[in-house]
Amino acid sequence: MVAYGTEKPQAYRPRLVDERLQRLLSTFGAVEIRGTKWCGKSWAALAFGESVVHLDDPNVKALVEADPMLALQGAHPHVVDEWQEVPSTWDATRRAVDAAGGKRGLFILTGSSTPAKDAVTHSGAGRIARVDMSTMTLWERGLSTGSVSLSGLFEGVFNPSACETSLAPLADAICCGGWPALVGADAQTAAEVVDQYLDAMFEVSVPKKGGTPDMARRIVGSLARNVATAATLQTIAQDASLGDEAGAPAASTVTSYLNMLEGMYVIESLPGWDAPVRAKSRLRTKPKRYFADPSIPAAVLGMGPERLLSDGQTFGLLFESLCVHDLRAYAACLPGAHPGSLRYYGDSDGLEVDVVIELRDGRWAALEIKLGEAKVPDGIRNIERLRERVASNPAARNPKPEFCAVVTATSPFCRYDAAHDVYVFPISALRP
Repeated sequence: MVAYGTEKPQAYRPRLVDERLQRLLSTFGAVEIRGTKWCGKSWAALAFGESVVHLDDPNVKALVEADPMLALQGAHPHVVDEWQEVPSTWDATRRAVDAAGGKRGLFILTGSSTPAKDAVTHSGAGRIARVDMSTMTLWERGLSTGSVSLSGLFEGVFNPSACETSLAPLADAICCGGWPALVGADAQTAAEVVDQYLDAMFEVSVPKKGGTPDMARRIVGSLARNVATAATLQTIAQDASLGDEAGAPAASTVTSYLNMLEGMYVIESLPGWDAPVRAKSRLRTKPKRYFADPSIPAAVLGMGPERLLSDGQTFGLLFESLCVHDLRAYAACLPGAHPGSLRYYGDSDGLEVDVVIELRDGRWAALEIKLGEAKVPDGIRNIERLRERVASNPAARNPKPEFCAVVTATSPFCRYDAAHDVYVFPISALRP
């Protein structure tokens, strides 16, 4: 059972990170919650906190810049909200943990961007644990029945069931996104809020990081156009040139903006996978890039639910973004999960499998994402080809997948296809 603190907001909706946050607080002196702006970090921290200081308050910030230890005053667990506004609070927290002589659960830090590397002098290793937080999944939003458990699939537990699904609610879910403040909001309201998120990022956050709003907008526009793909630096640069080849940014410039966006937790990379743990392809396969929430590329592309429903190709890519977003959050809850647990498979022969989940004990699962039931056979064929590739060299002794699945938008049943040893179910039936 999760034990919350006295600062817990009255309207707080439990989040998937709560159990892990509680576990880390019982193990480390401090915990940092990382994630994009507006994903709910502050409320999650407050749910466990007994006191709080907000460093995005200019008056508080000025005082803490003069004396970082002021940020740590209060009952424990003490929440330091938006600590990156005064990077020196990181080292102050580390020193306070050391001085406490092994006491745990002293501080909770929240951060929506990574400060410059020279802004802190210590990694915090052994003192400050980190937990990544996403925007809300369908399960957290109450939009999933939860009839299929990801952890259950790894344990061989599955119960077939009927599903009531359609594309329209998923189009709404994509465009509204998993922002806690927008739970229950209509698509028009959500679009306006996400537009404000983007404006704040381009006009405030990017300049703080040394970038220019115009270039950031162009690169984000390219990433939205190429969402859920392994777009090359050259492709992004050409898109950002706006048709003027002479004005295309250098590869180093594109890389710096991609690093900036990752540092602000706006985009996330999905690395490649191969069965041998030391395979070169794990490092050499180009990562696919996704946004922190599927509503971001939808807003950048100017897609509302109605338009999304009329554009199957774009809907498919944004649906994949939604599924990867949720699977990343669900996989993080699995026993034995690690930061690199979620990957994808792609090889030189053109075979691609959308998601591979790999645990520390070597167990793994392969999942294909298909918008419609008509594409399920294609997903099954890809999975079968992957299983054959993994097993093609007996001497390699690669483990077989624990399970394989095709995740859809509109399957009428959660079912097990015994002929192909593949589960089929809609994303709106999945939970951790």
